[in-house]
Amino acid sequence: MSHWLEDLKKAIPEERILTSLADRHSYSFDASFGEYLPEAVVQAKEKEEVVAVFKLANRYRVPVYPRGSGTCLSGGPLPVHGGIVLDMSQWPKKIDHRPDDLTVTVTPSVLTARINEEAEKHGLMYAPDPSSAHVATIGGNLAENSGGPRGLKYGVTKDHVIGLEVITPEGEVMRTGGGTIKNVTGYDLTKLIVGSEGTLGVIVEATLKLMPKPPAVQTMMVAFDHVRKAGEAISKTLTSGILPSKMEFMDQACIVAVENFKPVGLPVHAAAVVILELDGHPETLKVERKLVEEIMERIGAKEVIIPKTEEEAENIWHARKQVSPAIAKIKPTKVSEDATVPRSKIPDFMDRLQEIKEKFDVEVVAFGHAGDGNLHPNVLCDKRNKEEMKRVELAVEEMFKAAIELGGTLSGEHGIGTMKAPFMELELGEVGVDMMKRLKDAWDPNHIMNPGKIFVEKGQRLVLTDE
Repeated sequence: MSHWLEDLKKAIPEERILTSLADRHSYSFDASFGEYLPEAVVQAKEKEEVVAVFKLANRYRVPVYPRGSGTCLSGGPLPVHGGIVLDMSQWPKKIDHRPDDLTVTVTPSVLTARINEEAEKHGLMYAPDPSSAHVATIGGNLAENSGGPRGLKYGVTKDHVIGLEVITPEGEVMRTGGGTIKNVTGYDLTKLIVGSEGTLGVIVEATLKLMPKPPAVQTMMVAFDHVRKAGEAISKTLTSGILPSKMEFMDQACIVAVENFKPVGLPVHAAAVVILELDGHPETLKVERKLVEEIMERIGAKEVIIPKTEEEAENIWHARKQVSPAIAKIKPTKVSEDATVPRSKIPDFMDRLQEIKEKFDVEVVAFGHAGDGNLHPNVLCDKRNKEEMKRVELAVEEMFKAAIELGGTLSGEHGIGTMKAPFMELELGEVGVDMMKRLKDAWDPNHIMNPGKIFVEKGQRLVLTDE
């Protein structure tokens, strides 16, 4: 280590190279499971510094782990083989709006929510809205291809990226895409890098699409006596020709948890609620609201709640955002997943979750972006209880298998990271995973770029406890 660290200090200002145990420990974990201590942390602020880090890393075969705010739920930035954590959150922040082009260029350290806040000053919006947008950096969102409630109508992060500036694993500066909405020149390297979880390069600048902010929105909350009916209502709404901007699901356990945490008047006796938002012209919303009410009543909704004021609507959406912190109060540990299934299979997936809950005697609550089939089953447990955690590991594995058997996918927005790597072949098959590995080998011949992510390593399996 001493040789490469000395060379590192020649290339980077020493005050931005962290080597004390306390500093390194703060970079050893994210919002998922596992702790891995890096040998050094570099707080990069210039392209030349990132280039220098990668040149050195290739020379000494030192692994490099890019990191934003550390909000990742799949282990994406964890330094599983030590080496260098490359902290991109200290990068100078830039938001360069071009309203006439409906684009914005940003640096990776910008908080995602800030992009939308600035866009709104021009009557525009940046559509992707992950729940962590107020604390997560856009660089991390790009790496993980993050989603959010508005993904139903407007798509996820990759659908809003038109150009990138990237430092490759070998320390070369590369641009992909550009500033135009249409661009079919060569392979779509922009889409390849977005969602590659920091395994193919480090994004130092991104050009994103903006769109006009809808003139009006209408929130609705619908309560059901049966979870399956809630799932059917989602499918019927989406096949009716109405496309809400958001369509969220909460089961009874989530409803009760939120009301115990910060009460807003949610219907605690309902088996489930569907919260949706329509957006568009005010006259159109009147028609669509009436049609949605009719659909919900035909399915057998217990109650359709229409907020009378903007404040009431904001309270409903705030309640949805409070689910994660609310359920975290129930037990010390929360295992958050994001299996996604075809929308018509949501009721079947909910049935499977109930079976898994009973089979492994674990506490499971479910919520999520049901409009696009992206549910977040959360297992509530105590990681100090080793026997319980073994059952949780088996339950989570069964959830992944259930999602795939129903025609779904391992991840809708959290990424693969370390948590889901052992299950990749279940979904993609041996050939599919091998083709991805070939791409990785070509881009990163010395395997220094975020190793230990996406692809399962020898003996690797899902482990939620320290063994």
